[in-house]
Amino acid sequence: MNAARLVISRHVTPEGVSVLGMVGEIDFNTVGEFRAALADREGAEGHRTVVDFSRVTFMDSSGINVLVAANRDAAEGGGWIRLACLPAGVHDVLHIVGLDEVLPLYPTLDLALTS
Repeated sequence: MNAARLVISRHVTPEGVSVLGMVGEIDFNTVGEFRAALADREGAEGHRTVVDFSRVTFMDSSGINVLVAANRDAAEGGGWIRLACLPAGVHDVLHIVGLDEVLPLYPTLDLALTS
């Protein structure tokens, strides 16, 4: 059996917002990489992060737990986390657990960055 893979890219906008682009699955096997990427806010002013989910194919409760903790940490530091481009399956999971009431979700990366 092949372990799920997750590839994460990062860039920081001129405004100091960290943008994470992810490709693959966020699950028990890859959640450590996801957690580390959200914790690494180097160059992000006030812990402002946008996570681009456009190429995420699956996310389980492991990813939800990481998002909850990262959102708490960002808010405590005066920052925020926004989620962009969620595929239907990931959006449904966030809706079922009520995380869409806690974290702002945006249909496009541009909207997440300019709102």
